[in-house]
Amino acid sequence: MNEVRLQKYFTDCNIMSRRAAEREIADGKVKVNGHPATLGMKINPATDSVVWNGKRIYPSERKYHYIILNKPRGYITSMSDDRGRKCVTELLSDYPHRVYPVGRLDMVSEGILLLTDDGDLANKMTHPSHSIPKVYRVKVSGEVSAKQFEILTSPLVIDGYKIKPVAVEISTADENGTVLKMTLFEGRNRQIRKMCEQAGLTVKRLNRVSIGILKLNNLPVGKYRELDDDEVKYLKRNVK
Repeated sequence: MNEVRLQKYFTDCNIMSRRAAEREIADGKVKVNGHPATLGMKINPATDSVVWNGKRIYPSERKYHYIILNKPRGYITSMSDDRGRKCVTELLSDYPHRVYPVGRLDMVSEGILLLTDDGDLANKMTHPSHSIPKVYRVKVSGEVSAKQFEILTSPLVIDGYKIKPVAVEISTADENGTVLKMTLFEGRNRQIRKMCEQAGLTVKRLNRVSIGILKLNNLPVGKYRELDDDEVKYLKRNVK
């Protein structure tokens, strides 16, 4: 068995998240082969003894779970909220496994949201370097001028970071507004809304319609489904 970082080992064994494990290690609550563990150290799960709070942690052949949810407006992408707002986890009350959102959709946005208990995949997918495109249907007020379209497709700077180019198409335009199809290859916080703000456009509705080959199809709003094997393989293949 190959060596892995100690904090990842805790995630692989379904004990706690990497960040939580890092805190436990820093607090001196973890020992490896009888010695205090250190942050960043690697272990061999097959031969090394890992003890947390006096309890031996054994490797597990864990089966991960992957679902997509058709997130409604009015829900935050969080496990819980101290302000009493509705969380996406409330829509998964009948799902037998504890899964976590991968990335975010803000409260007034809707559409496809991936959730999993595969921490390694989640970390890779939320890193800006992954190459899985995300497609959004964005309705804005009024018409989009040539100048505004140019701004949207230019190398903008968001929160001090130069974003990757975004593919933008005008799907429909009428007296009720303009619908844009926007394809992103990274997910900066509220990126689309901040791009539209720079272009002087007001977002009326934002819906994420796909993540790579993952699509909602006829999945009702507020419902979820598990990914099939081909969809899981696609994700793992594209988040090296």
